[in-house]
Amino acid sequence: MMTEKKNNTALKILTGVLAVALIALSIYTIKFYNEEKENKEILQNEKAVIENELNDLIIKYDEAIEENEIMDQNMVEARERITRLLDSVKDNEANLALISRYRREIGNLRAEKDRLFRVVDSLSSQNQRLTTAMDSTNVVLQERTRLSDSLQDTNQNLSSKVDRASRLQITGLTGEGVIVRNSGKIVENDRTRRIDQIRTCFTISSNELAEAGEKTINVQVYNPENELVGDQIAVQHEGGVMVYSANSKVYYENEELDVCVLANTSEERLIEGEYKVYVYSDAYLIGTSTFSLR
Repeated sequence: MMTEKKNNTALKILTGVLAVALIALSIYTIKFYNEEKENKEILQNEKAVIENELNDLIIKYDEAIEENEIMDQNMVEARERITRLLDSVKDNEANLALISRYRREIGNLRAEKDRLFRVVDSLSSQNQRLTTAMDSTNVVLQERTRLSDSLQDTNQNLSSKVDRASRLQITGLTGEGVIVRNSGKIVENDRTRRIDQIRTCFTISSNELAEAGEKTINVQVYNPENELVGDQIAVQHEGGVMVYSANSKVYYENEELDVCVLANTSEERLIEGEYKVYVYSDAYLIGTSTFSLR
């Protein structure tokens, strides 16, 4: 009788323990289910963010490919890789491993995009600058202006390294047609049918902050139809290629220095009207002026 009573008590205790364990298991199961559901929602949201980022990359590539005259095959292939990755994201169920992999791939794709866009921008700029040098229409002046703006931007980017106060400055810039005699004597003339060279003269100002030594002075002369007059001298600068009518090397010792640069002419580009002169120290524009021929 006593044994039966003990067995009943043990059974009750065991039943109670099992009931508590069952309740605890139910609570854990519900909590695990809720956490799993919450994690799944987070992963789905992250998946949607990744799809939006990939769509944004595709749009940027489409715009760049459409805007650039140079069709870079690398850009087209990069866009196709992004499209394939987007399809993969859409087709696969989101999980932590896939999300991590997609994140790494997006980082690589963004780095590749920045590199390719810089390369294409550089190629496009150089192509436009070379076209500017050879084009005899109004596009020449427009492209020259764009190139000048580009070089000004380059100068601004370099301003942290180069003190603007150290750059050369000029005064008294003039342009004129001249005849060069066999004796070497130069005679000024404003008649297009008689002159054989364009002379550009100016004074480099004294500047103790400027670095003394040999300097390259480049000159552009444009006729009234915006055609570059001169020898078409192409010079590679850090910002790209520029084409000049003439250039000259001078030795600057931080004091005032008078300089004249002669540019050759061709009969077909000597026409009546107003001419524009641009003077550069290397690639930096340091003076502009105009003169007329008749």
